[in-house]
Amino acid sequence: CAQEAIKLMKAQDPRGGRIINNGSISAHTPRPNSAPYTATKHAITGLTKCISLDGRKYDIACGQIDIGNAATEMTERMTAGVPQADGTTAVEPRMDVEHVAAGVVYMANLPLDANVQFMTIMATKMPFIGRG
Repeated sequence: CAQEAIKLMKAQDPRGGRIINNGSISAHTPRPNSAPYTATKHAITGLTKCISLDGRKYDIACGQIDIGNAATEMTERMTAGVPQADGTTAVEPRMDVEHVAAGVVYMANLPLDANVQFMTIMATKMPFIGRG
């Protein structure tokens, strides 16, 4: 998707644009038994940095939003408890997905001379800082 978007952004007049990649807090701190998911989110971080660097000369900005525990179907299992790094199982707090949407809207509405390179948005009390 990014490759095609970049082609369009380079060719349009005025040229440029913005790409916002969907990362995860797992790109920074993994969960137990999450190697495939965590590896893909690390790859998104690398892609975000490459697009930012390579797109700069074409007025293409790229940022990444790293989301933690937004209340969606994907995180429903957290209400019953999920494995923790210390071997226990714990219920984790979630946040309204509307907060994520507001973050994306903020990033998208910046002028192209400004960029949010990385935004981490998460439930305040979720185990992220100090996890593991």
